[in-house]
Amino acid sequence: MSMQPLGVYVHWPFCKSKCPYCDFNSHVREGVEQARWRDALLKELEHAAREAPGRRVETIFFGGGTPSLMAPETVGAVIARVKSLWDSAPDLEVTLEANPTSVEAGRFAALAEAGVNRVSLGVQALDAQSLKFLGREHSTDEALDALDTARRHFARYSFDLIYARPGQTPEAWTAELERALVLAGEHLSLYQLTIERGTRFFTDHARGAFVLPDEDAAAAMFEATQARLAAAGLPAYEISNHARPGAACRHNLIYWRYQDYVGIGPGAHGRFAEGETQDPRKRATRRASGPEAWLDAVERAGHGTAESSVVAGRDLVEEALMMGLRLADGIDRATFASVTGADPVAALGEAKLAPLIAAGFLEIRPDRFRATAAGRQRLTALLERLIA
Repeated sequence: MSMQPLGVYVHWPFCKSKCPYCDFNSHVREGVEQARWRDALLKELEHAAREAPGRRVETIFFGGGTPSLMAPETVGAVIARVKSLWDSAPDLEVTLEANPTSVEAGRFAALAEAGVNRVSLGVQALDAQSLKFLGREHSTDEALDALDTARRHFARYSFDLIYARPGQTPEAWTAELERALVLAGEHLSLYQLTIERGTRFFTDHARGAFVLPDEDAAAAMFEATQARLAAAGLPAYEISNHARPGAACRHNLIYWRYQDYVGIGPGAHGRFAEGETQDPRKRATRRASGPEAWLDAVERAGHGTAESSVVAGRDLVEEALMMGLRLADGIDRATFASVTGADPVAALGEAKLAPLIAAGFLEIRPDRFRATAAGRQRLTALLERLIA
């Protein structure tokens, strides 16, 4: 097999507290046996290297949960093991998600020394009232201090904000954006607050504890975000992600371009091509979600795989479409065909595409297929039309 690029995702499932809007696989535990977890992560990495051998690792991403709660020694051991199991790119991108509390920011020097070279901070808001509503444990001052610390220790850093919060107006959000731009480096992630089933906010919202801005106000905030950040030199390269040219998160681009990645840790997913097959296909894996169930499985069997299946044919095309249309650049048609065995335009058909192109939601070029800005703003509805 040729040396194909690969991303490695490492899931740390633990948080100090559960945010009310979060539906990720995150859990609160009083204590974590760091050495035991380190051994298990390293063991599952070895299994992943057998699943997807002969690759060059381009990116490592520590997500969660709150991976800044990991012992820096664990982070360093995982990075070292990745490099020993696969070839790695000389400009390997190693991202770690962090909360901007003073305790976690205090670990930044050690994390940088362990090999992390990009950090993504979950700031989420820049005022005390919003931070309290969102269930965040840090203060505004702690967030500002953490950003300053990140600037000193990492070549690249980003932070997240959540908008369309209760009571927020487009004018208030625009003012917050201006403040964020003063603090920003090369990358910002800006997410509209959504109410996800299974979260505390889902229950609170259903009983009328708070009201979100209406669709027109939320759309105005989205449009203001796109325009202001483009003017500031950080255009959107994906629906919620903005970066200076060349500064996009390379790991997330692997997902959106439907390239190969392996996932280790509780609930982690993987998608990777298997060997040289006549028909395009990918192996889809999911590790056990529960932290204790995953840990027991790895210690018993060497991995915590809960599901493993083949993605091929129409399913492969649809997955690649769902990911690629998130990008501002859209889908490279030649690359799409090499991965899925089909051209995206031919696979969807003119009858389905024509009305969406006429309405200004899709654009077809000889080499690319993309959703327009209006299409990306309505991507869920657009995808329902495309892959129904």
